Amino acid sequence: MNILVLGSGGREHAIAWALAKAPSTDELFVAPGNGGTAAIATNIASLDICDPEPLIGFCQDHDIRLVVVGPEAPLVAGVADGLREAGIAVFGPNKDAAQLEGSKSFSKEFMEAHDIPTAAYGRFDSCEDALAYVRAQGAPIVVKADGLAAGKGVVVAETVEDAEEAVRQCFDGAFGQAGAVVVIEECMVGPECSLLSFVSAGRSIPMVPAQDHKRAFDGDRGPNTGGMGAYSPVPCVTSMDYEAMVSIMAQAAAACVAGPEFGFDYRGTLYGGFMLTDEGPKIVEFNARFGDPETQVVLPRLESDLAAVMLAVAEGRPQDVELVWSDDCVVCVVLASEGYPGSYEKGKVILGIEEAETLEGVMVFHAGTALNRDGELVTSGGRVLNVVAKGRTFEEARERVYEACERIYFEGKQLRQDIAVRALA
Repeated sequence: MNILVLGSGGREHAIAWALAKAPSTDELFVAPGNGGTAAIATNIASLDICDPEPLIGFCQDHDIRLVVVGPEAPLVAGVADGLREAGIAVFGPNKDAAQLEGSKSFSKEFMEAHDIPTAAYGRFDSCEDALAYVRAQGAPIVVKADGLAAGKGVVVAETVEDAEEAVRQCFDGAFGQAGAVVVIEECMVGPECSLLSFVSAGRSIPMVPAQDHKRAFDGDRGPNTGGMGAYSPVPCVTSMDYEAMVSIMAQAAAACVAGPEFGFDYRGTLYGGFMLTDEGPKIVEFNARFGDPETQVVLPRLESDLAAVMLAVAEGRPQDVELVWSDDCVVCVVLASEGYPGSYEKGKVILGIEEAETLEGVMVFHAGTALNRDGELVTSGGRVLNVVAKGRTFEEARERVYEACERIYFEGKQLRQDIAVRALA
């Protein structure tokens, strides 16, 4: 079948890579795509991925049987709704369900209504009320912009003063409309990890756990980012933890069709961000799509036909989803632009990717790349490349991934050197 993937980041490159090698895939298109997807699919740079009308026309003109929505913005905009109304199968939840990611307060209300374990919280649309709550609760405490903020609208404040500053930033417009409402949560303690599930017709089919590294610098220091690396499996997740996480994801999937207040058309990936607390796993957040960079370490372990899996999910056939996973250890290291997650320069020439990919078990997913007027591959985003390596052990995977990182060069290259060190411990 012909498939269209929406998005341009490392997650979408990883999805396209997995679809390109799936036996069920015929022609593969990515809109708008990036420098990496161009090598395995046809990039369509002209489409507005948040507007269903041109997408419907393209699908009809190119006999597209399945559309896979990568990022959150098109889901929140209701692209899946429009495509489904036109009779096109879509891997991605409808607009109402996308609020699980698009609004943190909505997500907390959903969890509260269905007894899904999560942190205690307060919701505020007034700066003064939010500041009063922070002072009453004390620190450490977590301050979150309610809306979509590209993974940067969350502050884990160690002091009341830091929390007050985070609240003021939100209400002063640092995150635009996303910060017009603020959610303030208790600070849960424990290792974080994620479990992604294929969700369809109220059923959850879990994938393998992954753990990412949100902070910009080694030792989990610095500001939150969209993610500086990830690995899978997660050795600190016990069998009891995993069973509890699977149960929570099944509970959330069933709640998605429970209606009327929270009855959704959920056909896609549900991302569960977990904290492994002393009281058991609790949800930190839900995302309505594949995680980034978790996807880059989960999909290389999938041995099933991803295209067939996604079509079954999109058509409401969860009973037809069969997942087979390798025992590989997979590590992803993000190469970022100097200054990320703050301001950074673009247009730096990238060298060495082909040399890096000659190493056994190594693949490089493009996240923020473009071609300049001279046809050179250059940086075009904060997170530039996802360097991924598989190995029989984490030692082997880490050795390969960091050797690959050394072979890639662009001016101002920034990376963490401690990705997956936790797994070794």
